[in-house]
Amino acid sequence: MSDEIELKLTEDEAWVLFEFVRRFSDTDRLSIEDQAEQRALWNLCCIFEKTLHQAQDISYEEFIAQRRDQLRDES
Repeated sequence: MSDEIELKLTEDEAWVLFEFVRRFSDTDRLSIEDQAEQRALWNLCCIFEKTLHQAQDISYEEFIAQRRDQLRDES
């Protein structure tokens, strides 16, 4: 299991992102329905950029592929 990362969101960001993800879960469609969703996603990306650190010894593409492999459900 990988290490945990704590993210701090405002309550507004949390609710807007929750609704965005809930809607995707219900419809299997990702679409921005309000500019606030776009802003919340940009803010989340900024948090990730400040928090996450890539291993330096492999390419970004290989690094992401490894992370995806670790996160997928077992078949």
